[in-house]
Amino acid sequence: MSPLSELAHKVRAQLTAPGAPFETIETEIDGRPVRVYRNAFPNLPALIASARAHGAKPFIRYQGETWTFDRFFAEADAIAAQLRAWGVQPGERVAIAMRNRPEWAVVLAAAALIGAVPAPLNSFGLGEELHAALDDVEPCVFACDAERLARIGGDTRVEGCRILCVGDGALPAGVADYRALASQPAEPASAPALGPDDPALILFTSGATSRAKGVLSSQRAVCQALFNIDFIGALSGMTSPEAVAALMALRLPPTTLTAVPLFHVSGLHAQLLSSLRNGRRLVFLNRWDPAQAIDVIRDEKITQFNGAPSMVMQLLAQPGFDDPAQTGTLAGLGFGGAGLPQRLIDEVMHRRPNSLSGIGFGLTETNGVGAASSGSLFAYKPRSSGLTSPIVEVMAIDAAGNPLPACEPGEICLRGVTVMQGYWRNPEATAAAMTDGWFRTGDVGYVDDEGFLFIVDRIKDVINRSGEKIAAAEVESCLLHLPDVLEAAVFAVPDEETGEAVVAVVSVRDGSSLDAEAVRAHVHAHLAAYKVPAVVQVMHETLPRNPAGKLLKGQLRSAFLAAARE
Repeated sequence: MSPLSELAHKVRAQLTAPGAPFETIETEIDGRPVRVYRNAFPNLPALIASARAHGAKPFIRYQGETWTFDRFFAEADAIAAQLRAWGVQPGERVAIAMRNRPEWAVVLAAAALIGAVPAPLNSFGLGEELHAALDDVEPCVFACDAERLARIGGDTRVEGCRILCVGDGALPAGVADYRALASQPAEPASAPALGPDDPALILFTSGATSRAKGVLSSQRAVCQALFNIDFIGALSGMTSPEAVAALMALRLPPTTLTAVPLFHVSGLHAQLLSSLRNGRRLVFLNRWDPAQAIDVIRDEKITQFNGAPSMVMQLLAQPGFDDPAQTGTLAGLGFGGAGLPQRLIDEVMHRRPNSLSGIGFGLTETNGVGAASSGSLFAYKPRSSGLTSPIVEVMAIDAAGNPLPACEPGEICLRGVTVMQGYWRNPEATAAAMTDGWFRTGDVGYVDDEGFLFIVDRIKDVINRSGEKIAAAEVESCLLHLPDVLEAAVFAVPDEETGEAVVAVVSVRDGSSLDAEAVRAHVHAHLAAYKVPAVVQVMHETLPRNPAGKLLKGQLRSAFLAAARE
């Protein structure tokens, strides 16, 4: 074990020891012993209410306007009072569908403060998708903006569901005006009586390949996950003193640029709720635009940006990124997901050395908890997805479900306090994904002998060509080494001769003359011959992604097969 790894494990033991801030204890859930943080909040209302102490500090910056914590809670209390006046009870659902804006966060807090269950919906969904989610959730209240209201035709199609809308003009009859209600003074709601296993939140999976499923999490699961974010920060800080000193020298309040959707676990937990709890400032970007992001980083003195790897790559590609006058305040870049392209890792290491940049691995079904590292630990093993969490067990299994030893890849399974209670009203899907408390992630990976998690690929992205297994992520990483390639997607298609053939779709820079043969030659020069794509499609437009930043490979594959049949 390296000196840095030894230090990390020593610090982890100190932080989680009896009497320490992140002390872990054993409790029982569903008859199984699990590790939990002793000092985590008992429920989401208590966690949110604790942030009232931040008072007049700035919280959210949106379209030139600053919301203080006081203003945020004044509106949250007013909306909470209205929800109660409408008869919303603890455990009932309040659906939310808006673009990222302060009112989104207000409604979520208001619902949680009275013990209701916030159910954020995919705000990019069209009418049919929104209606499907509303039908699943059956909310008492649907909070939306004018655009989402238009998409559903002004009707939730859910009996008894009230609509609360953030609109700029006149609203249809029967639709409540958010601004009118939020301006009414109200006392804070009394704390609801909630147990640790009571429902706290329904988040929808990203739905990259099929209809999104609602993920139901308990009060304890969400609060433990949020406390785990604080643990990651403490571990990173104590193992990266130079990076912390550099951040402190800036003498700036921690400020995060939020561009990922709030309806996704990475936006809600790691950015909104974590910043709310800790009194940190957020700057909302209405929609992702890397050029605009550079301006916002400069003007708002952003210290942290977390986003999908594709977003970070686009940010790095902006002409002003290396100019200290533009991004000199940016102390860290965070990556969601796993399997970062080698080129992205190399660029971050070179262009942001000794920073608090890092990576995390988790899923909606685990409330974002799995593994994480930043600062020195990320620089030590940048190809990993970080050190595993103290409150989650991680296991790799073979095709028969047997546990595998360290360093041997298999399907990654997670078990622990932050794992979902199940898919909302979908016991079949829950049973397929869960076994004895273990959640099967669908990711292929392993944990090494130092406790770092490595994700190799998605199971469905392993291509079987003439009996040889090819990791799509490996080929994609190779393709992204080509300077003109901005994005790459690799997938399998049926082939009579080899069983499956490798197909690559790449998006290239404007003005690039890169062609398919040059791409294939590049892969041939770096990987085994059987990994070279049989077909390469070169595109000059961006590849399709869902709101969480995941490539929609199924869509690309379907389009390819349809074209091949013509």
